[in-house]
Amino acid sequence: MLPKSIHPSLEPQTKTLHNKPTLTSSITSLLKPLSSPQIPRSWIFFTVLFIQILLLCNLRMFSSPIPSPLPAPIVHHSSQALDQCGSGKVFVYDLPQTFNYEILQNCDNLNPWGSRCNSLSNNGFGLNAAALAGIVPEDLLPAWHWTDQFVTEVIFHNRLLNHRCRVKEPESATAFYIPFYAGLAVGKYLWLNSTAEERDRHCDMMLRWVMDQPFFKRSNGWDHFITMGRITWDFRRSSERDWGSSCIYKPGLRNVTRLLIERNPWDYFDVGVPYPTGFHPRSKSDVTRWQNFVHERQRSALFCFAGAPRRAFRQDFRGILLSQCRDAGESCRTVNCTGTRCSNGTSAILETFLDSDFCLQPRGDSFTRRSIFDCMVAGSIPVFFWRRSAYLQYELFLPVEPGSYSVYIDRNAVKNGTVTVKNVLEKFTRERVRQMREKVIEYIPRLIYANTKDGLDDMKDAFDVAIEGVLKRFEEQEQPKFHKWK
Repeated sequence: MLPKSIHPSLEPQTKTLHNKPTLTSSITSLLKPLSSPQIPRSWIFFTVLFIQILLLCNLRMFSSPIPSPLPAPIVHHSSQALDQCGSGKVFVYDLPQTFNYEILQNCDNLNPWGSRCNSLSNNGFGLNAAALAGIVPEDLLPAWHWTDQFVTEVIFHNRLLNHRCRVKEPESATAFYIPFYAGLAVGKYLWLNSTAEERDRHCDMMLRWVMDQPFFKRSNGWDHFITMGRITWDFRRSSERDWGSSCIYKPGLRNVTRLLIERNPWDYFDVGVPYPTGFHPRSKSDVTRWQNFVHERQRSALFCFAGAPRRAFRQDFRGILLSQCRDAGESCRTVNCTGTRCSNGTSAILETFLDSDFCLQPRGDSFTRRSIFDCMVAGSIPVFFWRRSAYLQYELFLPVEPGSYSVYIDRNAVKNGTVTVKNVLEKFTRERVRQMREKVIEYIPRLIYANTKDGLDDMKDAFDVAIEGVLKRFEEQEQPKFHKWK
């Protein structure tokens, strides 16, 4: 039986436990009975040992870090934003509206054959492609438009105005964007009997304005970039009688990076970007939905060709391909694009690409053609006959290994009858075709321009890839080994 002297200490101890005591009061209550000489030393030893263990456990609890008062998602978002702008920030020049918005307002007079107002509507994406109902999934129909192939200037300008890395103070920028609609401005003068002065007027006025800006003078244009919504050859007139304007040859554009739908592979400052297609997803889920749709599509034709012959050309290669396609019977499908039937895409083109394993892509009026991207967005495998049609054009946007997503056939072998397109394509196994198609589908996001202000979350579209590439090259230009001329 325990001595009575212990009871007074036990009563408050029990009461204290019910009231959730502090650590100090608990330890004090435990130590009181230990002062009694009636408790054996062994009990004292074990009791002290227990108290030490208790103290260690509580000290570990007290030493835990205090949670941050900021919610975790906000911290993550902030660090993500910093990472996204790690390569630099962009300042968009506020050009006089005569160089961009007034050109759009004059859409009725940009083309000698008719108005371009419909094709420039909806922020440059064009009218909704309602005729694609029944061809594309119903929930994706609003993401399809009849988009003109020469509207990258409008698309890039709108996206950059809302870009997460845009700054309004030029002092904090590492890149400077010139929102001049060069392609739209010169378009009406390309086919008329216009003078060289008329074709160069807008470019000359723009350069006088830009070259007077302090940050252009500071770098001599090395950290500036511009979108020119046509092929590079439309801006490379070397004499007054030649085609196009001479904008690229102007001294002010010598060091400016130029985004074009077809580049000169031997000009460092030309960067090739994808032609706009008709698919402009509103969200990341639109893209994945479309990727699944084209992946599961049952394709009945081995290959196809959408285009028109060039009868004015001697040994017209397109005519040869059309002839081989007719000879291939049901293995090949064609779409007649004589005149302007296929200028902004048609339902027949998309449906043909969706139904074919391969799509033939000879050169167009120049080495590239929009059809390359229409074909790939439909999950069809492109077949090239000129390396300059894609391999030397769009390195930022296409897989490094050309054979992983496309087929190259020597055009001379086709011309002289050594090979036929059908025989070459029939040699690919179904497994190899599947692998190539999957690679094409994987790269679809990098080939399209999203219809959003903020992009597609963590998915990069063609705009994102292009801006990332520009910022990276500006970063590389600052390295000691890079030589800049004045």
